[in-house]
Amino acid sequence: MYKNKAENGRNNICGQKIKRFRENLPEKTSQRKLADMLQVKGLDLDKNAVQRIESGQRFVTDIELKCIAAVLGVSYQDLLDD
Repeated sequence: MYKNKAENGRNNICGQKIKRFRENLPEKTSQRKLADMLQVKGLDLDKNAVQRIESGQRFVTDIELKCIAAVLGVSYQDLLDD
């Protein structure tokens, strides 16, 4: 049977990686700042959406994943690998 959640019960498998990459950016980057950076690139997410993604409460579309990876300066594969 198809499961719509990750093995750990989260709604995405990339949230923890997004948080880790965000926290390791050279310049201190809050969730709000990441949301602002994404909005500049055309992805309309607010700070609450970023928080829900990082905590695994929100699904992430492929379009969002591609933009998030670009803003963080990583490949989307980096966000999906264990």
